Amino acid sequence: MANIKDYAIVTLGSHTALQILKGAKDEGFKTICVCVKGKERPYKSYGVADEFIFVDSFKNFFEIEQQLIDRNAIMIPHGSFVSYLGWKKVQDIKMMHYGTKGILEWESDRNKERIWLGDAGLKQPRIFATPEEINCPVIIKFHGAKGGFGYFIANSTAEFYERIQNYPGDEGYVIQEYIVGVPVYSHYFYSPVTKELEVMGFDKRYESNADSIGRIAAKDQLDAGIRTSYTITGNMPLVIRESILPQVFEMGERVIEESRKLIDYKSGQPLTKGLYGPFCLEAILDPDLNFYVFEISARIVAGTNPYINGSPYTWLRYNEPMSTGRRVARDIKQAIEQDRLEEILG
Repeated sequence: MANIKDYAIVTLGSHTALQILKGAKDEGFKTICVCVKGKERPYKSYGVADEFIFVDSFKNFFEIEQQLIDRNAIMIPHGSFVSYLGWKKVQDIKMMHYGTKGILEWESDRNKERIWLGDAGLKQPRIFATPEEINCPVIIKFHGAKGGFGYFIANSTAEFYERIQNYPGDEGYVIQEYIVGVPVYSHYFYSPVTKELEVMGFDKRYESNADSIGRIAAKDQLDAGIRTSYTITGNMPLVIRESILPQVFEMGERVIEESRKLIDYKSGQPLTKGLYGPFCLEAILDPDLNFYVFEISARIVAGTNPYINGSPYTWLRYNEPMSTGRRVARDIKQAIEQDRLEEILG
């Protein structure tokens, strides 16, 4: 039987690294943190990393990749990893990588993402092909994992053109119908080892002045010329109505099934392994309790960070502390012990 002591778990020191590294240690793995020089204090303070490898920038990842290969390390990707390297560069990684790399192309392009979600039968907000079509409040979102940075609301074509001037060079965006409702971010985990879909928890994002602007009177907002910003500053735990849970499971299952039909960027063949590991459906729940899914994150999301000791949902299933980071480590551990490691690498 293969031994987990022969492997190490590694991730970049950002985003969800604390829970990924702690979860790996809890499952018995050696842990490595790739960290930008001067940014290591949280990982040292909380004692989650057995070893540090320093870089001047995460964009220099490939300079230290061979060191990780020599340590038999398995990379756990997260939002910062995808954002700094870009989905194309991720395809060139030679070290062991948890999750299907080819899926990241579909996550990183909002147009491709919309095709995926639509084929899975999920409701989505309307998309406007051109600014001239705007006939209701819309939100403009830029491509990639940018944590909501730069998103803005427009109520008309004229307002769109006025505000887009603040983002010269950012041509990759989508004009999306603004759905009024509650933002609900559903955290999932699908294991190729157990063949089971798990609902790990839910969160709501705390978005810059979008969530604090209600403390300012409308007149004062107008007088001060305050514009709403959606940059994510944190995450708040959420427990949804139990009667909605079947709908949440069904959405996750549809997305996984459809992911196996997506075409791989390199091979031109279907991604037969599809989506597995942690992922998140980001949605608005309207007053009629309909989910309008506006985005999918095909890897661990920062909304799982409030649950380093587990969520109410993981307690129901495991009856022990189980973060999403630890769930990833357990999946890898079970795969190693069952000589099925290749099934979870991609």
